[in-house]
This record gives sequence, structure tokens and C-alpha cells, in this order.
Amino acid sequence: MTQSQLQLGKHGITNNFIETLKDHFKKHKNVKVGILKSAGHDKEKVKKYGKEILEKLGKNYTTKTVGFTIFVKKWRKGVR
Repeated sequence: MTQSQLQLGKHGITNNFIETLKDHFKKHKNVKVGILKSAGHDKEKVKKYGKEILEKLGKNYTTKTVGFTIFVKKWRKGVR
């Protein structure tokens, strides 16, 4: 499996961040999003970021939060 890495900084989840995330999914199935200290090192905030990413990406995506990292996975169309 191919995996890409991306970092979330102090500006949080912006339209530009979502577009960059979508671009990563053109070549990769999984994207690992690291939450920087400037974005807020709080477990609840990290979970909130995960939910917000799912809302903005739409269907066929899932997230898993481990520590201060969010793993985003793209599912094939028609599955789920």
C-alpha cells in the first residue's frame, strides 16, 4: 500500500489543505496527517479535526486517530 504524509499547522483545516489532501489521494490510498503543536496538542481537538476532514472530503473516506496523527483512507467506489 502506498501512503503519503501531510502536516496540519496553526491555520487548521482550510480549503487549501483539503485540496492538497485530495491531490495526495490521486496517487495514494492512505494519507497520514500529523498534527503540529501549533495546531493544538489536545486529544479532543485532534478527534474534531478528523471529523471535519471527513465532512469536507465526502463519501468513501474513513479516519482513524492515533495519538496526534490522523490516518485517512480512501475506499474504492461501490464498497461500504
